[in-house]
Amino acid sequence: MKLKSLALSALLTVSSSLLQADNTTWIPLFDGKTLDGWTPKFAKHELGKNPYRTFRVEDGILKVSYEDYDSFDGQYGHLYSNQTYSHYRLRMEYRFEGKMMPDAPHYVNLNSGVMIHSQSPLSLGLDQSFPVSLEFQFLADEGKGPRSTGNVCTPGTNLEIDGQLVTQHIVKSSAPTFPAGEWVAIEIEVRGNEEIIHRVNGEEVLRYQKPQLDPKDGVEAAAPLLAAGAPLMLDHGHIALQAEGQGVWFRNIELLPLGE
Repeated sequence: MKLKSLALSALLTVSSSLLQADNTTWIPLFDGKTLDGWTPKFAKHELGKNPYRTFRVEDGILKVSYEDYDSFDGQYGHLYSNQTYSHYRLRMEYRFEGKMMPDAPHYVNLNSGVMIHSQSPLSLGLDQSFPVSLEFQFLADEGKGPRSTGNVCTPGTNLEIDGQLVTQHIVKSSAPTFPAGEWVAIEIEVRGNEEIIHRVNGEEVLRYQKPQLDPKDGVEAAAPLLAAGAPLMLDHGHIALQAEGQGVWFRNIELLPLGE
């Protein structure tokens, strides 16, 4: 029993200081100068390694840069909040910069996002590409027709909409399509396991409920988490910024704690 408890702790990193209380003050999660409060994890690299300074801070902006790469080589990365969160509003601005890595999959083009209710980076396999989580997806115009930002992607997870289980990997939002170089303001409101709301430039574009692990291991495997005793329903987790082969900039990353 003790070993199981230790394993579950390593997998979930449940913090005793989850932000639950009502507050009116937005808390900066990025200080504009350093990566303090965040930990990188890249496929093919040990926890804490930031290959080629992929995540870097320049001019007050948190940037994902591939200028020092020879090839992408499947080195998907995420920058994880050291803290876990449950009930909150998260807001930030993003814009895309440069071209995708030539050897990255085609879907990576002008594509990034922020993950919520993420598993702990301590629990990721060495070569694991994505955390088990829910992604607020960022997309931009490829010149091929509408491409809405603010979708939800579900690596290793499912969700419900109006009481119906949804198992597809991507649920599209009602957001418009934005040019790649434009700053876009997004907000995600997270109410534990009850409901999650996506907003783009102040407008609601998607709403869903009951985020949960996927026993069938869609895209990423949730089975190790379930085997270690994790509950099916997700009500908290890490926040993670994505680096998947496309340059992207983030700024004004702030969080507002909410009551249950």
